[in-house]
Amino acid sequence: MNGQSRPATATAWQLRAWALYDLANQAFVTPIQSFIFAAYFTNAVAANPTQGTTQWGNMVGISGVLIALGGPLLGAMADRTGRRKPWLGVFTLLCILCTGLLWYVAPSPEYVWLALLLVGVGTIASEYSQIFYNAMLPELAPPDRQGRWSGWGWATGYFGGIVCLTAGLFLFIGENPLIPLSRDGAYHIRATNLLAAGWYFVFAIPLFLFTPDAPATGAARLGPVQAAREGVRQLVDSLRHARRHRHILKFLVARTIYNEALSTTFVFGGIYAAGSFGMTTAEVLTFGIAMNVSAGLGAFCFAWVDDAIGPRKTILFSLLGLVVPGAAILLVHDKLWFWVFGLLMSVFFGPVQAASRTWLARSAPEGLRTQFFGLFALSGKVTSFMGPLAVAWLTALFDSQRIGMSCVVVFLVIGGVLMLGVPQAGPQESGDQR
Repeated sequence: MNGQSRPATATAWQLRAWALYDLANQAFVTPIQSFIFAAYFTNAVAANPTQGTTQWGNMVGISGVLIALGGPLLGAMADRTGRRKPWLGVFTLLCILCTGLLWYVAPSPEYVWLALLLVGVGTIASEYSQIFYNAMLPELAPPDRQGRWSGWGWATGYFGGIVCLTAGLFLFIGENPLIPLSRDGAYHIRATNLLAAGWYFVFAIPLFLFTPDAPATGAARLGPVQAAREGVRQLVDSLRHARRHRHILKFLVARTIYNEALSTTFVFGGIYAAGSFGMTTAEVLTFGIAMNVSAGLGAFCFAWVDDAIGPRKTILFSLLGLVVPGAAILLVHDKLWFWVFGLLMSVFFGPVQAASRTWLARSAPEGLRTQFFGLFALSGKVTSFMGPLAVAWLTALFDSQRIGMSCVVVFLVIGGVLMLGVPQAGPQESGDQR
């Protein structure tokens, strides 16, 4: 294998249907993990914001460990069976179910464990679905256009986050909502979970209807136990020969560190805004909308940059764009400056994520592509307990969210330094050619 994609067979419409899944998945990532439900859990469900931050961080950390353990195995199993859509469908439906059931989480500490269980399982399902979704890209788009389609997918996702948050604001949460619900039991906030579940379901449909899947292999006829054994065998064999893919391993290590910063920011962004700047749920939601606008524009504009200068340079430039305003956010106390630096930082969220997906899509060996995207998920989660737990423990130790969130900047800097040692993406860098 030379790491190059086979000639793309997808039409522009089929690629658009693929990109819409980013929009669908944001219904869980943005309202649930980052802004509405995260802030609601910390301020209304948990006993107090500090304890809520600690509990949320522990939940995300445990979920990350499970994702790290299962992701590579699932990827290896999918590579053996060929098809990605069945796996993607199972985890998509599981995430949608967990999202909808969050309606039953009332504003009382007695619902803490139900909330943590549903969000934890939903997080695992959401991340597992991304393994198979990301692995479809090299089969659909030619190498010289993978950067822009990856970027457009992220931009579409951020647009979905904007519209979903805006819909929640005007339908349920705003001062004069279109659908007024009782605020005594926080029904106006809980209803956004149903909105998110419906959003995810509707916009995931085009991918399953129109986007082609990889063909099934002979291993597709294996039972689940035998498929798992074959997957383990393939994964062990790949890891044993990891020296043949040293360039990918260097990238995955670097991505492990800087993605830790991104994941921690997504998880605690709304919580930090509510706790350190006294923002109400409506204010957090408004900031989330503006942040997604900024992030979407960044992902859309940098899509061409990715193809023009390569994903490695795009990642490095984006990390610099994250470090400077990220450090400033820790120092300011005025809401206005929080808005300024928060929006500036969000410009680079999409480019660094989209370019990371592009780098691996161009470099992974064709026959092991889903497995490497499983390792991609592993790189995003193998240390995912570090960021949330660091925030949780530092916040509890110093009784300060600012000190807790300082680990984000540290992870970004370390990840950028490691990325300097990663080669350019493409088959010419693939260790499997040697």
